[in-house]
Amino acid sequence: MKLSNIILIIVGLVVFGVYAAAFVVDETEQMVVTRFGKVAGEPKTEPGLYFKIPVIEIANPFPKNLQVWDGDAGQIPTLDKTYIWVDTFARWKIVDPIRFFQTVNNRTSALGRLDDIIDPAVRNFITSYSLIESVRKSNRPLVFEIEGQQSKGRGPQYAIETGREKITAGIMEQAQPKLKEFGIELVDVKIKRINYVEEVRKSVYGRMIAERKQIAEKFRSEGTGEARKILGEKERDLKKITSEAYKTAQEIKGKADAHVTKLFAKAYGVDPQFYSFTKTLEIYSSTFDDKSTVVLSTDSEFLKYFKGYSE
Repeated sequence: MKLSNIILIIVGLVVFGVYAAAFVVDETEQMVVTRFGKVAGEPKTEPGLYFKIPVIEIANPFPKNLQVWDGDAGQIPTLDKTYIWVDTFARWKIVDPIRFFQTVNNRTSALGRLDDIIDPAVRNFITSYSLIESVRKSNRPLVFEIEGQQSKGRGPQYAIETGREKITAGIMEQAQPKLKEFGIELVDVKIKRINYVEEVRKSVYGRMIAERKQIAEKFRSEGTGEARKILGEKERDLKKITSEAYKTAQEIKGKADAHVTKLFAKAYGVDPQFYSFTKTLEIYSSTFDDKSTVVLSTDSEFLKYFKGYSE
């Protein structure tokens, strides 16, 4: 074999060895190097280029950033015997990669351990407190916004002593020591959702509907009363305006009649006989028609103008 071929083979083996021995750790991960399945040396937690023995040693990557645990929603009774569905989630990270590798080895197994530890802690705390303690964190009155207007509701009838934040903090304190042996640090635990079970939810919805109907009926009755009040005020104002208008009209009419009477009296005062004649004719016109039959004496004063004389 030629010397040049031997040199090329040696260079190739060196390059392959360096390539197989080198590994890179980025900012989001950490490496545990093992030799025949056992940990060799300290974990590589800082980003950079590292080397290992090819074939014999293996670099096992583990995430260094925050991981999410999403628990399964479960049915849990509260202290006041109300059954609710509780859905929780947590954030965790690997702080001891060697212990993590030796105990759970991978993320899937770690999530199973979190299930076994956090779920019982959640159940213990939810069952130890009433429902309102798991829902609210203070006694602050509720503020509702309806059609752009804010309305302040009444404060809770039950005084909050522990509250939701302290309950989640207690869950975390109870679960954290049990996860330390797996090289896991629990960053926080939160209750994502709380809801009634189906049976309780129906009764709650029914009660809410009844309360809303009661409030709606109250608003309707108040609206009806206000409408009647407005209508009554309108009728009163109309009657007042009508009576004042009638009074004014009667005054004007009375003045006009008086003026007319005065004019008539003045006109008829010039010739009283003519006035008597016209008034008698008016009486004839209003008394007789084509079907009237009257029997009177010829000496009657009523027929004096028929006899052709006047007095």
